Amino acid sequence: MLNSSHKIKHVMEGSPAEQAGLLPGDIITKINDVELVDIFDYHYYSDDADINVELLHEDGTTSSVFVKKEDGEDLGVIFCNGLMDDYKSCSNKCAFCFIDQMPPGMRETLYFKDDDTRLSFLQGNYVTLTNMKMADLDRIIAYKLGPINISVHATNPELRMKLLHNRFAGDILDKIRKLYEAGIPMNAQVVSCPGLNDGPELDRTISDLLQFAPVMSSMSVVPVGITKYRDGLFPLRTYTAEEAGAVIDQIEKWQQIAMEKIGNHFVQASDEWYILAGRNLPEADRYDGFIQLENGVGMLRLLKEEVLDALEDIKKPLFMKRRHVTIATGKLAAPFMKELSELITEKFNKVSVDVVPITNDFFGEEITVSGLITGQDLISQLKDRDLGDNLLLSCTMLRAQEEVFLDDITLSELESALQVKTRIVQSDGRDLVLAIIGKER
Repeated sequence: MLNSSHKIKHVMEGSPAEQAGLLPGDIITKINDVELVDIFDYHYYSDDADINVELLHEDGTTSSVFVKKEDGEDLGVIFCNGLMDDYKSCSNKCAFCFIDQMPPGMRETLYFKDDDTRLSFLQGNYVTLTNMKMADLDRIIAYKLGPINISVHATNPELRMKLLHNRFAGDILDKIRKLYEAGIPMNAQVVSCPGLNDGPELDRTISDLLQFAPVMSSMSVVPVGITKYRDGLFPLRTYTAEEAGAVIDQIEKWQQIAMEKIGNHFVQASDEWYILAGRNLPEADRYDGFIQLENGVGMLRLLKEEVLDALEDIKKPLFMKRRHVTIATGKLAAPFMKELSELITEKFNKVSVDVVPITNDFFGEEITVSGLITGQDLISQLKDRDLGDNLLLSCTMLRAQEEVFLDDITLSELESALQVKTRIVQSDGRDLVLAIIGKER
């Protein structure tokens, strides 16, 4: 059966595809007589010079088109489905799965459990590899794909099967070893749950993964997130400040071992651990180039470094109007944002900043990160405040490429409810400084 996911959405102007006569609506069925499964087949086989492309046209006719191109030159088409295939859903029922803790009545896409290894290469997603057989790994190796981001959680086979609630989840080290021997770059992630995969089990996991360095480039450890919607789910709790400190000590012990063995820190604790334990963040050079930013590792340290650089670079105007802004953020980052705001207003002293920590009533008070704040919580907790000239919000609160919060409240609806102009701040320190002082990017 022909895959409609192979339908062309757009042909780039001046591309080899346009010159060969490919059109939007055409379906690519084969390249050089090879049937395509997904976007990786497409890239692999279209990479050659002077290829033959078989097409199914919208009127039902077929044709074979010779495309003249250079070796490695992009064919120049964009597909209706960026993966050129159906997305693979997760076959696990992880004890800590956040999607299982979502409230009812949200948009359908938020309940889709993605565990598609291909999205690890395309979007940086972390995947468990439980959807993959050894033959699937052979394909990754043949195409020399990388890096692959792996949700390991535990290397103890019995524990991993328990955590993922999947009897096929225990072969993770075999799969990692196969990728390692082929030189496929990897990163790893552990969601740490009190009394389950921390303590001696975390030591075991770090030790097991360190043997694959430097092909395994980095490993992050993040604390489990708990919402108020856990009825009928595996019993879990969050970490105390004392326990968070113990995890940091454990990770920093392994960082010293890794430095002696491979010359970098290898394993990193996410920012949440340090804030929860009430400890200072590590210095910038401890993050080995900030490899694990997407897991919240070093985001706050990098943000501060960028703010300091921006403050050196941005000149203070001779005449500056008084300005008052409000930053609404998660409870976790609020003290840090207050510290950064004070650094900024020390130089730009006609600007005043209020930092308002938002309690997450929607998901539950134990969820303290900014990226899970909803429009309705912002409205309910800010509606009676003087928000000043602008309300500043992190871009992590909005759906990617859209002005919509997790609960489907739009940015314009928020502005109307609060009667304030909102500025979305990108995840870099320079943009934060510009937003606070009222300059454009």
